[in-house]
Amino acid sequence: MLGASLLLALREIRRHLLRSILTVLGIVIGVAAVITMVTVGRGVTASVQSQIASLGANTLIVIPNAGGRQAGSAPPRAFTEQDVAVIREQIGGIKAVSGQANSSATATADGINWQTTVTGTTDDGIAIQAMVMAAGRTFTADEEAAGKSVCIIGETVRKNLFANVDPLGRQLRIGKLSCPIIGQLKARGQGGPGGNDQDDVVLMPLHTVQRNLLGTTDIHWMVIGVNPVYDNQIVSADLERLLRERRHLAGGQSEDFRIIDLKQISDTVSGTLAVMTALVAAIASISLIVGGIGIVNIMLVSVTERTREIGIRLAIGALAREVRLQFLTEAVVLCSLGGAIGIGLSFGLSLMLTRLMEVDFVFDPLVNLGSLLFSSILGIVFGYVPAQRAAALNPIDALRHE
Repeated sequence: MLGASLLLALREIRRHLLRSILTVLGIVIGVAAVITMVTVGRGVTASVQSQIASLGANTLIVIPNAGGRQAGSAPPRAFTEQDVAVIREQIGGIKAVSGQANSSATATADGINWQTTVTGTTDDGIAIQAMVMAAGRTFTADEEAAGKSVCIIGETVRKNLFANVDPLGRQLRIGKLSCPIIGQLKARGQGGPGGNDQDDVVLMPLHTVQRNLLGTTDIHWMVIGVNPVYDNQIVSADLERLLRERRHLAGGQSEDFRIIDLKQISDTVSGTLAVMTALVAAIASISLIVGGIGIVNIMLVSVTERTREIGIRLAIGALAREVRLQFLTEAVVLCSLGGAIGIGLSFGLSLMLTRLMEVDFVFDPLVNLGSLLFSSILGIVFGYVPAQRAAALNPIDALRHE
């Protein structure tokens, strides 16, 4: 009986092909809109998480800021190498800690100049921030301890200074300082505070930058890698207490430093984007309701048009439940076809939008199958009233219908 009902439903859809297409248009648009919004939203979330992860997963960044004893008047107090050493020794749950120092400088190679950021760091700093070497090597312990003039360049620096040559082993001049290039970083893209280009950087040993470019022993900021089995918030609280003690801040004074938890930022951003994606998808799903109302309207018209046919079926022995099943099957087939077309349309739209937005394309089969199932359920919900009306027709009155 179900097979016969399916064949009858397909025949009726084919007989009124244009009307059937217009009927399911709302379902097509609704399914396509919902899946596209969810896919694009997840792609944006994945891209943001990837950018934050490129700064280092489970990472705390500590930066100085105005505050403490002379808030609003004194410049931020830099950290010291003793701060780094004490944190390494006294804070539990951390894998490594590294001081960092920045300087803006002009990099020169083969007569080409490029304004870039020079960052003094250590091997631990490179590992904590998840920097990956595309070629060459990182610093040796001797190079770090002696503050030797060696450098590692980012992809943007390579493109602008060494577009067509291998930079490894070549000399790079940073201001008045000349250093051989020992390594090249893998491209990391936009990220960090203000969406800066993470590839526009030259890395040098921390002591080299401090001694030759800055003329101080200041630590501008610190990066701390937290062991994944520890809670970042607990480690951050311990770190805050230690730094308040070392910077002699009384109980009522505000901190003259700031601790940034990248994991917390990632979780917060991901949660916010997930809520926004769900909200947009819910708004888009309204068109599914509109499409369902269209199904009811057209099915009621179909019942009216086929009243005599229904009367003949009932008169020759068809049961009311068989007539009801026929019209329910037709409604479900219409909605399922609309859902399938919507899934195909959403795939193309999602692929196009994610490429235009330069975010990840995250295909979720559960969302697509769920949308197809939901559209089929809509066929049952919105097709029941017309099906019940057809099943309730009196055969004699139906046969008299003109």
